[in-house]
Amino acid sequence: QVQLVESGGGLVQPGGSLRLSCSASGSIFSINAMEWFRQAPGKQRELVARITSGGSTNYADSVKGRFTISRDNAKSTVYLQMNSLKPEDTAVYYCSMNVVTINPWGTRDYWGQGTQVTVSS
Repeated sequence: QVQLVESGGGLVQPGGSLRLSCSASGSIFSINAMEWFRQAPGKQRELVARITSGGSTNYADSVKGRFTISRDNAKSTVYLQMNSLKPEDTAVYYCSMNVVTINPWGTRDYWGQGTQVTVSS
């Protein structure tokens, strides 16, 4: 089994910054793509950013130029640096990783528990 633990959420004023972290632990052989999603009240969960095992990144149009996704493979960790935050960024943020596990051998997506980000003055 694999566990993903997120941290770094909180309350921030508009224009401020936050850095989210998500670390995986367990029977990990390797990790393919790592992603951040978010879900605001009354809305569907949406993909915010994605980073492949090779380091290629993709972002939702709404966060391009403000958010940066990165990963530390040695620590099985993905980060989301969020700058110039806006009230519409308020949501629960979830990380997801496509993990190749050793025992049992296989590949599947795992999810973190979510962390609340609130942007308000």
